[in-house]
Amino acid sequence: MASPLPAPLPARLGAALEAFRHHIEAERGLSRHTVRAYLADVASLLEHAAAAGATAPADLGIGTLRAWLAGQHGSGHARATLARRAAAVRTFTAFAHARGFLAADPGPLLGMPKIPRRLPEVLRQDQVAAVLEAPAPPAAVRPGGSPSRQEAALALRDTAIVELLYATGIRVSELCGLDVGDLDPERRTVRVLGKGNRERTVPAGIPAVRAVSAWARSGRPVLVTPAGGHALFLGARGRRLDPRTARRVVHARVAAVPGTPDSGPHGLRHAAATHLLEGGADLRSVQEILGHSSLTSTQIYTHVSVERLRSAYRQAHPRA
Repeated sequence: MASPLPAPLPARLGAALEAFRHHIEAERGLSRHTVRAYLADVASLLEHAAAAGATAPADLGIGTLRAWLAGQHGSGHARATLARRAAAVRTFTAFAHARGFLAADPGPLLGMPKIPRRLPEVLRQDQVAAVLEAPAPPAAVRPGGSPSRQEAALALRDTAIVELLYATGIRVSELCGLDVGDLDPERRTVRVLGKGNRERTVPAGIPAVRAVSAWARSGRPVLVTPAGGHALFLGARGRRLDPRTARRVVHARVAAVPGTPDSGPHGLRHAAATHLLEGGADLRSVQEILGHSSLTSTQIYTHVSVERLRSAYRQAHPRA
């Protein structure tokens, strides 16, 4: 039997939720995924508050917030989920206070579950080099005895994807959002539209620029259709490349090199950041390249590098 639908929110709570939707969509420019998650979390809080007798945002106090979060914990949600939901609610109460819906913001009083930060597994420089230098997996051969033009075009595309992801450290969603004019081969830079519609320019190495240029010159024209528009990377049917396809490409390229741990686009992003720091890049520059709004997000890569130093020390120093 299907679960019963939640009762409609009281008018003023519903209006506050709709105003919050407009705020995070139009004013803050958050991604559709983030908007959907935040709205679901805040709606859950407001449904809990309404069931307890609240009719307007002014009825939300720290007791209501804590009772709601305790209920989420009692439902068995993981710490990461609880932390995300608490963050969404704190964003909502800050917004409601700024708009005058709440006389005081109870959000800062809501405890945030601590999440242990695990160091990401990062491919070594020699492992990434092996992936990039390995020949493309052989394309299927037609009865005529040679790969089709489409298969050859896809091989060029896949090489360009892996080269560019590692060279720039951009997110897979950012890669799929690139248009033809976003690569500047002369300056060797890529114009990227990141989270919150923030634009940044990222340097790219010579091998990546060559690979992308080869794809744009000899591969893209084979696949492009009117539906592809100005998209730089295309799927087999000529439309803008889907992130799921890009992930499959990277996993397949990494898996083709024996002894290399499985990794996807985010693993190449981790590797790019870590290798930049190991090569002497400063943290602020890496922050700009990755498009992190906070330096805290970038600092995890310093921990990865330090851990590698410790490992090398333990193996090499006679009194480690």
